[in-house]
Amino acid sequence: MSLESEIDLPQGAVLPGALPDALRAELIAFRRDLHMHPELGNQEFRTTAAIKERLEKAGLKPRVLGAGTGLVCDIGADGGAGEGRRTTPAMLAMRADIDGLPIPDMKTECPYRSTVPDRAHACGHDVHTTVVLGAGLVLADLHRQGRLPRPVRLIFQPAEEVLPGGAADAIKDGALDGVGAIIALHCDPRVDAGRIGLREGPLTSACDRLEIALEGPGGHTARPHLTTDLVTAAARVVTDVPALLARRFDSRSGLALTWGRIESGHAPNVIPQHAELSGTVRCLDIEAWRQAPDLVVAAIDEIANLHRAKSEINYVRGVPPVVNEPGVTELLRDAMIARRGTESVVGTEQSLGGEDFSWYLEHVPGAMARLGVRTPGERIVRDLHQGDFDVDESAITVGVELFTAAALIHGLR
Repeated sequence: MSLESEIDLPQGAVLPGALPDALRAELIAFRRDLHMHPELGNQEFRTTAAIKERLEKAGLKPRVLGAGTGLVCDIGADGGAGEGRRTTPAMLAMRADIDGLPIPDMKTECPYRSTVPDRAHACGHDVHTTVVLGAGLVLADLHRQGRLPRPVRLIFQPAEEVLPGGAADAIKDGALDGVGAIIALHCDPRVDAGRIGLREGPLTSACDRLEIALEGPGGHTARPHLTTDLVTAAARVVTDVPALLARRFDSRSGLALTWGRIESGHAPNVIPQHAELSGTVRCLDIEAWRQAPDLVVAAIDEIANLHRAKSEINYVRGVPPVVNEPGVTELLRDAMIARRGTESVVGTEQSLGGEDFSWYLEHVPGAMARLGVRTPGERIVRDLHQGDFDVDESAITVGVELFTAAALIHGLR
C-alpha cells in the first residue's frame, strides 16, 4: 500500500502499486544469472549483452558505450528512444555498476554461486544492475501509459572496481549529456532489507593508490655506513611518512596512508639495491584530497633523502569522496517514505571505502543511498568484498520502488 500521505508529494504524483509477481520473479532470476557469471572491469561483454537484450525487448533503444561494455538508455526522450545524446535537459539519471571482483565465491551450498573461477559478485553490483533494470522496465511501461512526467536515463557503467573507475570514461562518452541530477545505491549488509541508509554531504572516502620504488647502491650488512641501508630507508618511509602527514593535514580531514605491500632483499647479509612499497591514501575531506598528491610525494622524498635513498613515486589518482547533494538526498528520502514509510529510512555514517560514483558528482548534483540487504533478524553480517557475501533478494524490489518513485517525484518538482 502506498504511504504517499506521509510526505508532501508534488501535485499530480501518483506512484505505481506493488511490482507484479512475474516481474519480481524475473528480476530475481536476472540477478542470479549475473551472480553466476561475474565479469571483471571492462570485460563485462556478457553482462552488457544481457542488459541490452532485455531493454530492447521492452521497446527501448540502449546505446553500448564506446569501449564495448556498459550502456546508457533513455526513457521518454525523443519519443521514448534511447540514443543517449539527443535528450531533454534536467533529466534524472540512475546509475548502476556492472563489474565483479577477482575473488573466489565461497558460498558452497548456494545454487546460484559463481561458475567462473576466482570471480564473484561480492560487492552487490549484480543487485545494483538489476534494480536499475527493473526501474527502467517499470518506467518504460509508465511512459507508454503517458504517466512519466520527465525523461529518465539509465546508466549501466563498467569498471567501478578499477581505479580511477569506469565513471570517467562513461562521462567522456556522453553519459551525463542532458542530465540534471543523478542517483545511485549501494548494497549495505549492515542495514536490514526494507530500509535504506541516507546521509547528506560526504558518504564515502577519497581513495588513491601509491606505488614507490627506492634505489641505493647496496652492499654488505657489515658496512651499512658505506652504502644506503635500503631496508632501513624503506622501513622509515613506512613508519615516518604517515606520522609526518598527520602534522601536515588538518586532522579533521581524515587522511590516512596505509601500506599493503613492502618488498626488498633476498639474503640476510646483503643490503639490497631495490625496495618496493605500495599502499592506499584515503581522505574524508574533498579539499584535503585535492592537496594530497603534492604533500604526500614531498613527505616521501623528504624521508627517502634523509636516508640517502633515491625514490621513484607513482601516485595514482583514484576517486574523490561521494558527496551527497542535500536536494537529491531529500528526493531519495521522500521517495522511500512514500513507498515504505518513515521507519524505512535510517541514518548512515561516512565510510573510508572509495566509489567512482563521485566522478558524476563533479559534474551534476546527485546522491547515493545505501540499500539494506541483510535479512531482518539475521545476526551474521556478510561484509562486502568477501567470498561469502550474499543478499536478501527482497531488497531488489525495494530498490526498484525507490528509484521509480524518485523518478516520478523528480519529474513533477
